[in-house]
Amino acid sequence: MFSFQDRNQDRNKEGEKKKKESIFDLSKYIDKQIRVKFQGGREASGVLKGFDPLLNLVLDSTIEYLRDPDDQFKLTEDTRQLGLVVCRGTSVVLICPQDGMEAIPNPFIQQQDG
Repeated sequence: MFSFQDRNQDRNKEGEKKKKESIFDLSKYIDKQIRVKFQGGREASGVLKGFDPLLNLVLDSTIEYLRDPDDQFKLTEDTRQLGLVVCRGTSVVLICPQDGMEAIPNPFIQQQDG
């Protein structure tokens, strides 16, 4: 006889086996300056203090780069200090180190031996 409890236990077992790892390794950027772009065009930079699998970020000493009132997608030289902030992961579009970027292999392409 099959019960819902058995089905839920099977799901839990499968869930433990199929636990996914994030393709982002942000732990190497802890206590380092990063720049973040958000949906809607906002940009900020700050020191990464923490993160979670949903890409919620905690930034300290955060600076927001203000946009041109005439062209919302153009940044100006103006900035404002935000201090300690929590950035919601669903609005994060891009994360990069402030001091530059490095090329990484594409994690979505199967690497061939040879």
